[in-house]
Amino acid sequence: MSINSGVSASLPVLADGLLNTVLLCLMAVTVSAICGHAGLFLRLSKWAPARWIARIYVSLMRGTPALVQLFVLFFALPLVGLGGHPMLAAVLAIGLNSGAYMAEILRANLRVVTAGQHEAAMALGLGPIRTWWRIIGPQVWRAGLPAFVNEFTIMLKTTPLASVVGVTELTFAGQMVSARTFQPAQVLAIVALCYLTLTLPVIVFARRLERRLRSPRAPDGGEAS
Repeated sequence: MSINSGVSASLPVLADGLLNTVLLCLMAVTVSAICGHAGLFLRLSKWAPARWIARIYVSLMRGTPALVQLFVLFFALPLVGLGGHPMLAAVLAIGLNSGAYMAEILRANLRVVTAGQHEAAMALGLGPIRTWWRIIGPQVWRAGLPAFVNEFTIMLKTTPLASVVGVTELTFAGQMVSARTFQPAQVLAIVALCYLTLTLPVIVFARRLERRLRSPRAPDGGEAS
């Protein structure tokens, strides 16, 4: 099936929407990672108010729709002088929502770190930051890799919500082209292909990385036979 000439002429619109989707997702992933780690550290804090803040954040983000969170942020940003930035509202809403799930993923995978490793780090005089960065973090990230990839794909598929506040991401661009060309099947097929192009390489890379991290190593550094 050949592509309609009107659809072909509108490919730059879809390309701009794809670019906005990629930028939105990358920035939201950054916010999610920061909030996820912050939520975890607050949850593990010895200070009770910090633990309560983490619990409230996770419960609020997981217990309310992402669309409602997006509207709240979009209408709240003007109150702090950041009105007229729909992309910022979308990034914060999607990132904060995902960050709550990221915090729970990190917390769930803390079980891979034994108490003896904490004691060894204390005996070596490592502070909390170095202990996390050198001992705890790598093990937690490795154990949570499949869940992180799953969360990334969910976040990518959440980006169309940004269209409700005026962000022309991929899905919204596809809707505009469909209305203009009256070729929804072709346009939506292209949109779906673009999403697959974004997600499949990440999934394949993560699977290969997971196999490589789990493969046994011989004492000399080579793979065991």
